[in-house]
Amino acid sequence: MNIKPIRTEEDYEAALAEIEPFFDLPTESLPGTPEGDHFELLATLIEAYERQHYPIDPPSPIEAIKFRMDQQGLSVADMKPYIGPPNRVYEILSGKRSLSLSMIRRLRDGLGISAAVLIG
Repeated sequence: MNIKPIRTEEDYEAALAEIEPFFDLPTESLPGTPEGDHFELLATLIEAYERQHYPIDPPSPIEAIKFRMDQQGLSVADMKPYIGPPNRVYEILSGKRSLSLSMIRRLRDGLGISAAVLIG
Protein backbone atom coordinates (compact mmCIF):
# COMPACT_ATOMS: atom_id res chain seq x y z
CA MET A 1 0.00 0.00 0.00
CA ASN A 2 1.61 3.24 -1.17
CA ILE A 3 -0.52 6.18 -0.09
CA LYS A 4 0.68 9.76 -0.02
CA PRO A 5 -0.94 13.09 0.80
CA ILE A 6 -3.00 14.82 -1.89
CA ARG A 7 -1.38 18.22 -2.39
CA THR A 8 -2.03 19.09 -6.02
CA GLU A 9 -4.79 18.72 -8.57
CA GLU A 10 -2.68 16.05 -10.27
CA ASP A 11 -2.45 14.10 -6.99
CA TYR A 12 -6.22 14.46 -6.63
CA GLU A 13 -6.89 13.16 -10.14
CA ALA A 14 -4.53 10.23 -9.55
CA ALA A 15 -6.30 9.38 -6.27
CA LEU A 16 -9.69 9.47 -8.01
CA ALA A 17 -8.41 7.14 -10.72
CA GLU A 18 -6.97 4.83 -8.07
CA ILE A 19 -10.17 4.64 -6.01
CA GLU A 20 -12.55 4.19 -8.96
CA PRO A 21 -12.11 0.39 -9.35
CA PHE A 22 -13.12 -0.12 -5.71
CA PHE A 23 -16.65 1.04 -6.51
CA ASP A 24 -17.16 -2.04 -8.71
CA LEU A 25 -16.34 -4.44 -5.86
CA PRO A 26 -19.05 -5.89 -3.62
CA THR A 27 -19.10 -3.81 -0.44
CA GLU A 28 -19.08 -6.86 1.81
CA SER A 29 -15.68 -7.89 0.40
CA LEU A 30 -13.87 -4.74 1.63
CA PRO A 31 -14.15 -4.41 5.44
CA GLY A 32 -11.17 -5.77 7.33
CA THR A 33 -9.09 -6.46 4.23
CA PRO A 34 -5.95 -4.68 3.01
CA GLU A 35 -7.97 -3.53 -0.01
CA GLY A 36 -10.68 -2.17 2.29
CA ASP A 37 -8.09 -0.32 4.37
CA HIS A 38 -6.59 1.13 1.18
CA PHE A 39 -10.03 2.25 0.01
CA GLU A 40 -10.83 3.93 3.36
CA LEU A 41 -7.54 5.80 3.44
CA LEU A 42 -7.93 7.02 -0.14
CA ALA A 43 -11.53 8.08 0.51
CA THR A 44 -10.45 10.01 3.61
CA LEU A 45 -7.68 11.80 1.73
CA ILE A 46 -9.96 12.64 -1.19
CA GLU A 47 -12.67 13.93 1.15
CA ALA A 48 -10.19 16.18 2.98
CA TYR A 49 -8.84 17.58 -0.29
CA GLU A 50 -12.35 18.23 -1.64
CA ARG A 51 -13.47 19.89 1.59
CA GLN A 52 -10.51 22.27 1.38
CA HIS A 53 -10.50 22.96 -2.38
CA TYR A 54 -14.15 22.49 -3.37
CA PRO A 55 -16.24 23.66 -0.40
CA ILE A 56 -20.00 23.49 -0.73
CA ASP A 57 -21.85 26.46 0.70
CA PRO A 58 -25.07 25.72 2.56
CA PRO A 59 -28.25 26.52 0.63
CA SER A 60 -30.22 29.69 1.21
CA PRO A 61 -33.35 29.26 3.36
CA ILE A 62 -35.55 29.56 0.26
CA GLU A 63 -33.49 26.99 -1.67
CA ALA A 64 -33.71 24.60 1.29
CA ILE A 65 -37.49 24.95 1.52
CA LYS A 66 -37.96 24.50 -2.24
CA PHE A 67 -35.64 21.48 -2.22
CA ARG A 68 -37.57 19.84 0.63
CA MET A 69 -40.87 20.59 -1.10
CA ASP A 70 -39.55 18.98 -4.27
CA GLN A 71 -38.09 16.02 -2.35
CA GLN A 72 -41.37 15.28 -0.59
CA GLY A 73 -43.68 16.28 -3.43
CA LEU A 74 -45.23 19.09 -1.39
CA SER A 75 -47.38 21.81 -2.93
CA VAL A 76 -47.84 25.38 -1.75
CA ALA A 77 -51.06 24.24 -0.04
CA ASP A 78 -49.11 21.56 1.85
CA MET A 79 -46.92 24.27 3.37
CA LYS A 80 -49.84 25.86 5.26
CA PRO A 81 -49.01 24.18 8.61
CA TYR A 82 -45.42 25.42 8.42
CA ILE A 83 -45.67 28.87 6.85
CA GLY A 84 -49.34 29.85 6.65
CA PRO A 85 -51.82 30.57 3.86
CA PRO A 86 -50.74 30.22 0.21
CA ASN A 87 -50.18 33.95 -0.29
CA ARG A 88 -47.68 33.94 2.61
CA VAL A 89 -45.96 30.85 1.21
CA TYR A 90 -45.57 32.61 -2.15
CA GLU A 91 -44.18 35.71 -0.41
CA ILE A 92 -41.61 33.58 1.42
CA LEU A 93 -40.62 31.60 -1.68
CA SER A 94 -40.24 34.78 -3.74
CA GLY A 95 -38.13 36.48 -1.07
CA LYS A 96 -40.65 39.26 -0.45
CA ARG A 97 -41.14 38.18 3.17
CA SER A 98 -38.70 36.78 5.70
CA LEU A 99 -39.27 33.69 7.78
CA SER A 100 -40.47 34.33 11.30
CA LEU A 101 -39.07 32.47 14.27
CA SER A 102 -42.26 30.42 14.59
CA MET A 103 -42.09 29.47 10.88
CA ILE A 104 -38.47 28.40 11.31
CA ARG A 105 -39.42 26.21 14.28
CA ARG A 106 -42.33 24.61 12.41
CA LEU A 107 -40.21 23.96 9.30
CA ARG A 108 -37.45 22.49 11.46
CA ASP A 109 -39.78 20.27 13.45
CA GLY A 110 -42.16 19.31 10.65
CA LEU A 111 -39.90 19.00 7.64
CA GLY A 112 -36.52 18.43 9.27
CA ILE A 113 -34.84 21.45 7.70
CA SER A 114 -31.91 22.60 9.81
CA ALA A 115 -32.61 25.74 11.79
CA ALA A 116 -29.10 26.94 10.97
CA VAL A 117 -29.96 26.78 7.26
CA LEU A 118 -33.33 28.46 7.78
CA ILE A 119 -31.77 31.29 9.76
CA GLY A 120 -29.25 31.68 6.95
